Amino acid sequence: MVSWFSKIFPNVVNLGWLGDTGWGTSIGQTLYMTFWSAIFGGLLGIIFGIVLVLTNSNGIRPNHFWFNFCDKVVSIFRAVPFIILLAFIEPVTEKIVGTKIGIRAALVPLTLGVFPFYARQVQVALESVSHGKIEAAQSLGATIWDIIFTVYLKEARSELIRVSTVTIISLIGLTAMAGAIGAGGIGNTAISYGYTRYDNDVTFIATVLIVIMIFIVQVVGDFFAKKLNHQNR
Repeated sequence: MVSWFSKIFPNVVNLGWLGDTGWGTSIGQTLYMTFWSAIFGGLLGIIFGIVLVLTNSNGIRPNHFWFNFCDKVVSIFRAVPFIILLAFIEPVTEKIVGTKIGIRAALVPLTLGVFPFYARQVQVALESVSHGKIEAAQSLGATIWDIIFTVYLKEARSELIRVSTVTIISLIGLTAMAGAIGAGGIGNTAISYGYTRYDNDVTFIATVLIVIMIFIVQVVGDFFAKKLNHQNR
């Protein structure tokens, strides 16, 4: 089996598992960038999404200024192509993490690239919560924090899992472009060691690995979304 694989995918084997070009290294870099960008981008997305829902004209705390501010920030960042964002915020990235290249540097543009998309998804998910439940909570004297955590986030948790799954899948795709600032990862392996060298076996295996990652995220996300949806009933 090993000899067959080496014969069919010689360039894949030549890259090895460890080292700067190793597959294990590339997988670890992709997982690192995806995990931390999902955490930071997710927190920003949740915050902006909640503020957009609360301060909307139909929200429980209407505020024209804060709604417009958050709405414009989200819209502007969503409008900027990610590859341009990488270059545009290089000075900010260096100030925050102390370097313009590498996987740590990639976390800043990845976070800023994914949070506006997630914020809109969160906004839509929270707006789907029944106004009747919100009004019932208010009539019982619930505070704004009670409504956020026990009504909005609790009632929309299944939908939030679904949009989080979509966002993480999108984020995995963005990590491929992060190779433009030397961040590495599977996408960078596919381009640098596969496409540019015409080593199609490297490109093929890198693509398969990305597909497997996306499949795992989708399966896990669907499982928890369905489970939480049943618990809501």
